[in-house]
Amino acid sequence: MSPGPPRPGPGRRGHLSGARVRLRPPAPEDLPQLFRWMNDPEAIAPWDRFEVDSYEGMAQALRDAPSDPRSLAPRFVVMRRDDERPLGVVGYYLAHNALDTVDLWYAICLPEERGKGYGAEAVGLLTDFVFSQQKVSRVGAVADVENPASYHLLERLGFSLEGRMRQALFHHGQWHDVVVYGLTREEWERKVPTPTGPAET
Repeated sequence: MSPGPPRPGPGRRGHLSGARVRLRPPAPEDLPQLFRWMNDPEAIAPWDRFEVDSYEGMAQALRDAPSDPRSLAPRFVVMRRDDERPLGVVGYYLAHNALDTVDLWYAICLPEERGKGYGAEAVGLLTDFVFSQQKVSRVGAVADVENPASYHLLERLGFSLEGRMRQALFHHGQWHDVVVYGLTREEWERKVPTPTGPAET
């Protein structure tokens, strides 16, 4: 299987650098902020399920994530490059027991920073990282059908609509349909590279 063209990868500190954002693995000092975000239904889950977690549960999830391919814990904190402000989180996980595919998730957790392109750049970096570092032939993502900002972001990055699952996600008191998007390795290799700088070391 082709490893794909050169893309941003982790430096010695595991950071990924883009034009306006960089991604870095969560550090212990991030735990208070991440705990607040993950327990704020308007920050992390306007279009997703919401479950309040304990502080220690969150800390344990972050510790376990590097060795757990199914973990839904944040894999990277999204930082704005010009002032180092944390904007949100992104993650990836092995989505199915029987299928060889990785799904992405993403959240810009500050409402005032949404709609500015930070999320698209962060997801582009994450997509490049997953294809560069893992032997998968497809990367996917799902979005609530009522959240066009999320699936339009995926479309801008070259993801294709693959289908719709009815009443697949329960949140905010009711069942919701979700749309399924995917990007194959061949499509990733053909697309214009995400405009990024070198990985930080």
